[in-house]
Amino acid sequence: METRKDWMRFTSRLRYVRSCRAVEMLSPAMCVLTLGVCAIAQQPTITTIDAPRAGTMSGYGTEAIAICPAGQIVGFYADNSKIMHGYVRTTDGKITTFDVPGAPNFSFVTPFPTVGASPGTYAVAGDACGMVAGYVVDARGVAHGYLRAVDGTLTIFDVPGAGTGGGQGTFAGNLSLSGDLIAGSYIDANGMNHGFLRGADGTITKFDVPAAATGPGLGTTTFWAQCVNPAGTMTGSYMDSNGAFHGFVRAPDGTITTFDAPGAGTASGQGTYTWAINPAGTTVGASLDNNGVYHALIRTADGKITLYDIPGAGTVSGQGTQAEGIDPAGAITGYYTDANNVSHGYVRSTDGTFTFFDAPGAGTGSGQGTFPMTNNPGNAIVGYYVDNNNVWHGFVRK
Repeated sequence: METRKDWMRFTSRLRYVRSCRAVEMLSPAMCVLTLGVCAIAQQPTITTIDAPRAGTMSGYGTEAIAICPAGQIVGFYADNSKIMHGYVRTTDGKITTFDVPGAPNFSFVTPFPTVGASPGTYAVAGDACGMVAGYVVDARGVAHGYLRAVDGTLTIFDVPGAGTGGGQGTFAGNLSLSGDLIAGSYIDANGMNHGFLRGADGTITKFDVPAAATGPGLGTTTFWAQCVNPAGTMTGSYMDSNGAFHGFVRAPDGTITTFDAPGAGTASGQGTYTWAINPAGTTVGASLDNNGVYHALIRTADGKITLYDIPGAGTVSGQGTQAEGIDPAGAITGYYTDANNVSHGYVRSTDGTFTFFDAPGAGTGSGQGTFPMTNNPGNAIVGYYVDNNNVWHGFVRK
């Protein structure tokens, strides 16, 4: 099974043109005189993000996961000892790395670190003020959720009922812009997935989609960064008895609505994935069909589902188009994987037009390329790229 979370790995294992606003108000004559300057100002820039001490061998490096409205970026990196570390990057480019207590100093993971499972600290969500949420995987392989305050103070928590064995625990993956809500999932002692929402007072609400199958590897889950909106509406996926995925939206009052994308596959690992939700309640993700091909998905709050494919996207298993992030206005970012298994970034504007891009330095071999993750209201996008040496690098495009 090759889901988004499994596929995002450091060993082959979660952009938009900025307006030339200062020139918009100039007269036509002035725009002619300053055409060269304006054209340059309108071009997006892509900046590479490499965390200090990030590994530089094949299968190691840095990921950028989330960007807040002000432009602060959070993510994580794998060092040469195979341990994950969190970081925060401020708008001036300063990177502060951190480790949550309980993270080990060395990993015996072989051959390379695996995103989501390797020991260490994962920073995967941020609010509008500089707080960070994520989880730490300890030396036993157990995950614990955390909230990092603006001053660096850490609050660690475990969802009651979370398992204490390897691969189990609490996986905090999302933070509302107000910082009041943390959303994620936990895995119990039987290996089953369940959703949770943690309030500002520390109160934890657990939930399961009623239609979700029970048992190891099954149940209800949410993904990273943008799966809870300011109102507290959550999105994610649940698994049936075949291991196929189905989408859901959970309203603030606890009401759960389930849905399937047209043509979604029904075998294990196939189906409907939802990876982000905006303030209007529009969710985006992907449908994985019976041939293992991805099709980007948009679902509006009224239940209307739209699928789209990027021209040039591959049409065999593991290829296709995926939607990763959506901003408040409805602009979407994501990537498509071509027939050579190389991935490329795109932005889908609110009128349905596309802008395509590749990060400078992105590799051109199978499994390499550009992978946007999330976007913010300022038209900035973060993600990562894999170079020709299979080293991972974060990026911001603005």
